[in-house]
Amino acid sequence: MIRGGQNYVSSPPSFSNDGKRLLVCTGTTVSIFSTSTCLQISSLEGHTDTVTSVIVVPYTINVLCNCWTASIDGTIRYWDFSIPECIKTLDLQSPITSMVIPSILRIPEENNAKSPNVFAYVSVLPSKAQQSLHKIRKCNLTNYQVASKLVLKETERPESLTVSPSGKYLGIKDKRRLHIWKVPNVDSDSAVPKKITLHHTKTFTVLAFHPTDRIVAAGDVTGRVLIWRGFGTQKFLDSSGLVNRRPTNDSEDKPGVRENDDAESCSTWHWHSSGVKLLSFSSDGAYLYSGGQEGVLVLWQLDTGKKKFLPRIGSSLLYFLDSPDPSLSLISCADNQIHILKVPSMEIVMSISGIKPRLSSEEVCESFSSRSAAFDHSSGLVAVQTENYCIQFYSLFANRGLYEVQACERNHHPGDVITVVVTLVELSIDGSMMGTVEVKLPEEGIGGLVCLKFWDLDTDSRRFSVSTLIYEPHRDAHISAVAFHPTRHMAVSSSYGGDFKIWRKNEVQQKNQMLQNSGWICHAVGSYKNKAMRAAAFSADGSVLAVAADTVITLWDPDKNVLVAIVGETSTPIVSLNFAGKSEYLLSVSHGSKPQLSVWNMSKLASSWSYRLQVEAVSCALDLSYFAILALLPESSKHTFKGDGLILLFNVTDPVPVASWSVTKAKGGALGFLKGDLSEVAAIVGKTPHTLLAYINGDREFVLFDPYVKEAHELSITRPDDLVASEETGQFGYASIYGELPKFDLKRNQTISFLSAASERPWETIFRGESHMLPPLTKLCSEFLESLLERRTAIAE
Repeated sequence: MIRGGQNYVSSPPSFSNDGKRLLVCTGTTVSIFSTSTCLQISSLEGHTDTVTSVIVVPYTINVLCNCWTASIDGTIRYWDFSIPECIKTLDLQSPITSMVIPSILRIPEENNAKSPNVFAYVSVLPSKAQQSLHKIRKCNLTNYQVASKLVLKETERPESLTVSPSGKYLGIKDKRRLHIWKVPNVDSDSAVPKKITLHHTKTFTVLAFHPTDRIVAAGDVTGRVLIWRGFGTQKFLDSSGLVNRRPTNDSEDKPGVRENDDAESCSTWHWHSSGVKLLSFSSDGAYLYSGGQEGVLVLWQLDTGKKKFLPRIGSSLLYFLDSPDPSLSLISCADNQIHILKVPSMEIVMSISGIKPRLSSEEVCESFSSRSAAFDHSSGLVAVQTENYCIQFYSLFANRGLYEVQACERNHHPGDVITVVVTLVELSIDGSMMGTVEVKLPEEGIGGLVCLKFWDLDTDSRRFSVSTLIYEPHRDAHISAVAFHPTRHMAVSSSYGGDFKIWRKNEVQQKNQMLQNSGWICHAVGSYKNKAMRAAAFSADGSVLAVAADTVITLWDPDKNVLVAIVGETSTPIVSLNFAGKSEYLLSVSHGSKPQLSVWNMSKLASSWSYRLQVEAVSCALDLSYFAILALLPESSKHTFKGDGLILLFNVTDPVPVASWSVTKAKGGALGFLKGDLSEVAAIVGKTPHTLLAYINGDREFVLFDPYVKEAHELSITRPDDLVASEETGQFGYASIYGELPKFDLKRNQTISFLSAASERPWETIFRGESHMLPPLTKLCSEFLESLLERRTAIAE
């Protein structure tokens, strides 16, 4: 079993101390990526619920690659992520939504022989037996027994904790207030941090601390950035009430500061048109980075307020992080992408590309089509619609995005009202052709342009390009389905307007046999009693075309466009048709008040068997008579099956399921049978799978598994030997070229010596095999020299 499609931007990531690795919270695990290749090299597995924080311990003599993690499962874990291995686990017995560790950021005192205890500040959710307020608590990580009873603050909602780079201050935003604490120099379970509160007229969205000075910046919902300088002058500093020989309570000396807030000044900057989501100071404190829904990173010069821009990032910005490597930094975006930036040019040089989230306007699309993903069965790719009018091609085997195709020629601006939606994506069986349907949404009830596009895959670049664009292919009616012929350049599109059209690719050749131009033309048009054509599918050999006309199935000869037969009738409209591999059976799915899955026998033109199920997705094995469905469970059955959906695997001739799996987030999910890629899957699984089943849930998280094996073993898609570069592991010389030598235990060495001694010509086999698999030189030399010597027996004269 292979899992993927995790959310990479649910929490801020963290760089390793050398800047060569990036630790990212991904569901219940922490994925570790190489910053030079942006490929995953390992993962930290052990938490049972969502990981909310990952904090790398700064480099010391005794600490090289250690980190702390916190999770909703209520535990804090200490890791050595170079192995990777969990060293310590602390159970707080309360879900943790945020964690900071100020003490590890402080520079240790040289004359302090004893290392002080390490304290973490956590934001915990209340248990069911407790009251509904969320609490900010302290936790002793060095000598943990129970969580400290000291509560710094109670909030109505879980708030993220922010710590200053110096480790001296921490803060949270709480509606229109900022609460800031000064961390005690010598922390303990009973030490109470000093606290101040800063006020504003709007709700805060994010805050950030200056790396060296007492400066804090905060963004609000209107797009303003507020900067307080000299915060905590009265309460945090030990003084007699005089600062720079002036009374600190003089309101004229505190420009921009509201009421009696403890700060020397407050200035306001405004560029963003909506709420600020990202704030971060540069490592030297000279600049302030801000970002929001516009997808533009703004660089403010702190002293002058002048600004520069990094535009067209393509999605809302969430986090900005400086790397220990001064030439790199990163931005996390809401579209599940992490971009590596080159400093100081701020150019995006590489990206960690996760699967992009579902469209925010999919509620509008549901009336057009229920197709949420298209699978390339041969290469293991899935094509999904994105918010920026693109089609993302995502590798399920490698768990990363490969490339995007601009489906609509529109300039995407995050936050704009969606006017054009890609409602349907369909791939041919061999993955060489693609069909897309885009709809320009009507404005005030006027408009609604429908466009059908056919795409061809370039064999050299492995990218799709538009072959034919057809406006209003079915007049003003929306397209319900697109299906490709299994062996020829032929396709069909059906519409709710009461007709379907068969399209053929027209290729014109010159005398030199070069293609001059190729495009798709309409080959035939068909209809049945003016009924809405809701689904279409070709048989395995392409000789039969099945089209659903409301509640009946019509069978056509696609070449002659002749109606061959009519199969049965369902109680509610049919929304999906699929031929079960190379068998003589056809599957139909009906939605409505009486949802139904039906299996039809084409030789008898009659129903074979059916189930009353709400089916979300169907997929058929190409060469077998098996098919899988994703069924939504009623509310009464969700607790019984521990999920909201079921995957059922059937042999088309038997109504009893061969296997079943309970799943979550089934609404909006998709299924697809894939051919195992020998170069990718065989190395992971250890065998050559014939067929894998892919399930993508409503959040676009996916799982790949062998449906014909009763026990599904959890597998990792990470292969460090292939992905880690030698310079990242610190290897040099022989090891950097050939890898580490294998370890030989005593027993195995004895066995090898015995087998070698049995050979009459051992020197012919000593150097056979790959170079990095050779034995150590101490063993190799002795074996080689002994093989050259001949043993002589004494002869009596």
